[in-house]
Amino acid sequence: MKEALLFEILRRFAGISLVAIGGANAVIPEIHRQIVDHLHWMDDRTFVGLIGVAQTAPGPNVMIVSLIGWHMAGPAGLALATLGMILPSSVLAFGIGRLAHFHTDNAIWRRIKRVLAPLAVGLILASGAVMTRAADHSALPILMTAGMTLLTFRTELNPLVGILAAALIGLCAGRLGIALP
Repeated sequence: MKEALLFEILRRFAGISLVAIGGANAVIPEIHRQIVDHLHWMDDRTFVGLIGVAQTAPGPNVMIVSLIGWHMAGPAGLALATLGMILPSSVLAFGIGRLAHFHTDNAIWRRIKRVLAPLAVGLILASGAVMTRAADHSALPILMTAGMTLLTFRTELNPLVGILAAALIGLCAGRLGIALP
């Protein structure tokens, strides 16, 4: 049973890695769709919590994959999820990079590069939409998300300030016995 789960973790993340244009954050909607909606390996709350840990911890954004693997199957799940997410896309990127190096003057390669940038931005924006839908189910979280989005776009405030403020609000509410939605 455990071997089947480990193989499935490796297989799922290897497949996802091949469409990760823009990095791990760009495929969060697909990870959510597969892990939460399709396979039911975890609920929205757990998924959002793991994303929060991955985003606040130093290191690459691909850490979310490692945390999901660890949550599902311990250290072996962590290793296989990370390997599945990194290895296929790295091999593909290396191969395409070598090929593109010899064809830099080709009009098709230039067109491909121009198309991939907005595609990556769109995938990353979709990640934000999925996270908002998964985490915000009442007025307070929706207002906090909207406020932090405005502050991030309108000021040079570091987003970690908003994350810290939300954590403090949650901590204070917990100490006071107030249940936040």
